[in-house]
Amino acid sequence: MSRWPPCQAGPNGTEPGALRPRGNGTGRAAEGCGAVSVAFPLTMMITGVVGNALAMGLVSRRYRTKQNRRKRSFLLCIGSLALTDLAGQLLTSPIVISVYLSNRAWAALDPSGHLCTFFGFSMTVFGLCPLFIASAMAVERALAIRAPHWYASHMKTRVTRLVLLGIWLVVVVFALLPVAGLGHYTLQWPGTWCFISTGDDTFTGSIFFASTFAFLGLSSLFITVACNLATIEALVSRCRTKATASHSSKQWGRIAMETLIQLLGIMCVLSTCWSPLLITMLKMIFSHTSFEHCKGFSSAAQSSELQKECNFFLTAVRLASLNQILDPWVYLLLRKILLQKFCQAASAVSKCSNNEWKERSITLSEEIRRTPA
Repeated sequence: MSRWPPCQAGPNGTEPGALRPRGNGTGRAAEGCGAVSVAFPLTMMITGVVGNALAMGLVSRRYRTKQNRRKRSFLLCIGSLALTDLAGQLLTSPIVISVYLSNRAWAALDPSGHLCTFFGFSMTVFGLCPLFIASAMAVERALAIRAPHWYASHMKTRVTRLVLLGIWLVVVVFALLPVAGLGHYTLQWPGTWCFISTGDDTFTGSIFFASTFAFLGLSSLFITVACNLATIEALVSRCRTKATASHSSKQWGRIAMETLIQLLGIMCVLSTCWSPLLITMLKMIFSHTSFEHCKGFSSAAQSSELQKECNFFLTAVRLASLNQILDPWVYLLLRKILLQKFCQAASAVSKCSNNEWKERSITLSEEIRRTPA
């Protein structure tokens, strides 16, 4: 789902030049901003491709050396997530960049509308798949921590492969519904990308399809957050039962702390990146509006208010796009580096607090001994 619409709006509520809204609903690259604005999608594509490619290479190397089924299942999920994000960026970002560089309206590049349909299909697939895979990983972690015996006897690598294949197939079939006539993909303001139509029900089932997409996305977020919270609760509870001075318990506490921090990071990234877009879509659906209305403004007051909504929608799309770039770093690449540094800092703070408490206790004991009976 990697597409970065053009420049931010200018101070007067209009596009600063990359793609100004036209009455006919097509965007055209204007003078002055194309060279600057194209840096956004180009930079995001390069960053995402590099990050996901590194993650896939690291996962491939570790997968061949791991014999533990649990670790292999985790690596398989991470690799699938990276592959999905990488494919989404490679299929959508070049189209956006081509529209920027061509300095032509979308209709001139895609008179048949097939490219718009493909773009909307790609956005739907590579938007839902990462969310569903993240949910599957959250469920897998919760089962491994809260029901380890059941997990060890039932969860195999073959099951993980089937679940991932099922996710891809279900999402692809869902995304093909507009091609079959249920729903509609349409050009979105400011004319560099296509997505699900939210406010126009002239096409059969457009509102149903859009609301289903938003509902599936929010449900996936809810499952991920709920399972991660359940995992965190189980980790904290187990740490309390293992609160002894043995080396094994200290090691367990360190691992639990790293896992807890990573789960919190995953929840924050997913919620921040996806909630604005999904909630905005539901808001548009219930109010029977669409950001296709951003293509033209009838008055100055309406233009100012609508421009704010359009800019917010673009920001929500950018945040959702950012999730594909952050996924490999949050799940794998920065895990060892950042989590170890955080845990070292937390350990140092805890150690200082303990030393200070001990010093206070010694001082108090000495004062008590000096006090005459």
